[in-house]
Amino acid sequence: MDQIRPLLSKAQSVLVFCLKPQRITPSLTYCPTPLSIWIMVILQCLNPTGKLGNTCTVTFTGNQSLSYFANLKNLCWFSEPKLEEEIMKLHNVVGNATVEGYHIVVGTGSSQLIQAVLYALSDPLNEPKPISVVSAAPYYSSYPEVTDFLRSGLYKWAGDAHNFYKDGSYIEMVTAPNNPGGVMREPVVNRAQGMLVHDLAYYRPQYTPMTGPADHDVMLFTVSKCTGHAGSRIGWALVKDINVARKMVKFIEINTIGVSKEAQQRAAKILEVISDSCSQTVRLPELDNFFEYGQQLLTERWKKLREVVKRNKLLTLPTFQIQYYNFTGDFTEAHPEDVDCEKLFRGHGILTRSGKRFGSDPKCVRISMLSWDEEFGLFVKRLSTIHGIANGN
Repeated sequence: MDQIRPLLSKAQSVLVFCLKPQRITPSLTYCPTPLSIWIMVILQCLNPTGKLGNTCTVTFTGNQSLSYFANLKNLCWFSEPKLEEEIMKLHNVVGNATVEGYHIVVGTGSSQLIQAVLYALSDPLNEPKPISVVSAAPYYSSYPEVTDFLRSGLYKWAGDAHNFYKDGSYIEMVTAPNNPGGVMREPVVNRAQGMLVHDLAYYRPQYTPMTGPADHDVMLFTVSKCTGHAGSRIGWALVKDINVARKMVKFIEINTIGVSKEAQQRAAKILEVISDSCSQTVRLPELDNFFEYGQQLLTERWKKLREVVKRNKLLTLPTFQIQYYNFTGDFTEAHPEDVDCEKLFRGHGILTRSGKRFGSDPKCVRISMLSWDEEFGLFVKRLSTIHGIANGN
């Protein structure tokens, strides 16, 4: 377990705290302990921690990976064959997505893939005005910035899908499970001229029940949310339409002339170890099942968190529907008044992200559930000190 544990590190945005709809004034009378004077608990995003040992070691020679090309016969000519092999194997082991009949497009994280797919879907339409890009609030906080950063003439951010009534073509980002919140999502607009992109970064057994393999037109995944290796900057898309896939590849070719081969090979090795830890045929005896360990860890932390919040008159936590879990063959749940919840938490030494950044209510904040045990313990301790004063009583 010690060898697989460090891979779990970046399960961000599966949790949203909300202030209860009561007339409550937060009490900021907080007496920090000597330790907490020096430490601000940061629950916005977290970095991978610890050492994995030699299990995922990858060695490169000086004359290796010199060419831009990895496989000239492949549509995605810069993707390493070993990475594609391990991507397909992992999806088959986990059962979270269909791979047969799909084209794999590798990108520098899912951030680049979002740009690539927006280009690929909007460019062929030759619309006189930019196509609207929407997502149901609360949405991933990077969607507006990524969409509008280059001020493209092809597409532009149009906000909350619930409030989108414009006629014509549009692209809807469907995040399932959602970031933030952790709930499964379906398309909201549902019109004939709509194009859907399913961001399935968190559709993994440690975060949410695997109710069946997804088979949408475009599906985005990333190593960072799967294993915590955000610094490797590897993501991939499963794309049905070959023309869309070809356009995405062209975008990445112009943008970065492919994707780092060293990062791809490292990601391939990591995914191989993860799959082997879950496989019934080649399972390594020294490794515990990666996703079962992750689910167990999150379950324990949610239990501790709910115990603290249950005694709090000011805060609430989301509840999740119990669903059948195909990965383990069991039933489980997802683990994901005029008061600014972010400021309230900051006053108690806890850094979060306000719901405003996700197109939602400032009474809500988003935190990460995976961190060092010491940090999580300090977070729960500080959370228990937050109290409210209702109607002056």
